[in-house]
Amino acid sequence: MTKSFWAILAVIAVVLGGIFVVSSKNNDTGPTASASAVTKHITGSGSTGITLQEYGDYQCPICGTFYPVVKQVEAKYKDQIYFQFSNLPLTSLHPNAFAAARAAEAAGMQDKYFEMNDVLYQNQQTWSSASSAETIFTSYAQQLGLNSAKFKQDFASTKVNTAINADVAAFKKTGNDQATPTFFLDGKKLNNTDLFDSKNQPSLEKFSALIDAAIAKKKQ
Repeated sequence: MTKSFWAILAVIAVVLGGIFVVSSKNNDTGPTASASAVTKHITGSGSTGITLQEYGDYQCPICGTFYPVVKQVEAKYKDQIYFQFSNLPLTSLHPNAFAAARAAEAAGMQDKYFEMNDVLYQNQQTWSSASSAETIFTSYAQQLGLNSAKFKQDFASTKVNTAINADVAAFKKTGNDQATPTFFLDGKKLNNTDLFDSKNQPSLEKFSALIDAAIAKKKQ
C-alpha cells in the first residue's frame, strides 16, 4: 500500500476521534464522572453525626411540595444533623431540570448554592415551562448578587456538568429506582409514604419522628 493511502487513513481516524470527543462533551445527562467528584452541598452543625440526604430534581413538582417542609426540618435540626442536597435531574420527564441543576452548581461556585436552591424551588412554576430557562436563571443570579459573567461561564462549564453527572452516578449505585425526591437518613433510604400526614402531604412531624428515632439510636 502507498504512503498516500496510509495518510488518508490517518486523517479519517483523526476526524472520527474528533467527532467522538465532541459528542461526549455534549452529553449532559450521561453519568460519566467518578464517584470522587460527587457534590458536597451540606448545611447544619451535625452534632449527632447524622445526615439527612435528599436526591432532588428542581423541576419535580413533588420535590417542590416537599421543599417548604424540608426547610422546616433544616431549621429545627440545624444544630443536630447535617442536611445534604444531591442532584438527580430526571431529564426524560423534566427538560429544564438539568439546566436548573447547572444554575445551582454555578451559584455554588460563588458560595450561593443553597440561596439558588431556594430561589429555584420558590419560583419553580415560573421557569419550568420556559423555552429559555437559562435567561431566567441568570436573572436569579443577578438577584443574588452574583457575578453574571462568571455565573454564565460556570453554568456552561464541564466542571459543573461533571459534578451533576457524578451525583446521578452515585445514586444509581444505591440500586434504587430513580425517583425524586429520594431521602436517605443516616444512610438508610426513607419511604416517602412514611413522610406524609393523613392528608397525604409532607409532614414536619413525620420527619421529626424518624430523625428523633435515628438520634436516639445513635446515642445508644
